Amino acid sequence: MAVRAVRGAVQLERDEAGHMDEQVGALLTAVLERNALTADDLISIWFTATPDLHSDFPAAAARKLGIVDVPLICAQELDIEGAMPRVVRLLAHIESDRPRADINHVYLGAAAALRKDIAQ
Repeated sequence: MAVRAVRGAVQLERDEAGHMDEQVGALLTAVLERNALTADDLISIWFTATPDLHSDFPAAAARKLGIVDVPLICAQELDIEGAMPRVVRLLAHIESDRPRADINHVYLGAAAALRKDIAQ
């Protein structure tokens, strides 16, 4: 089994805890489904949020999905002028037999514009 990394992002419409839970939950679910993963395949997940998001920790959405024994951490993105607002990103470390080229990175909605080169 190899250690791989999966990237993803989603742009929130508004800074509300319930909306963040919904959107981050959808992102994480899509990452798992598109890569045929279960929670047992996760090693750790690093979440970042743009500085304009204050309503909740993105990792809280993962816990609500039942991912309770995987190390999670949240951090703030750099405050870059002109950057897309209200974005949560994730970097998940996984165990997988998939070749690196077969990993599906997931950018939902408007966040797909962030990485057109790898967005699925």
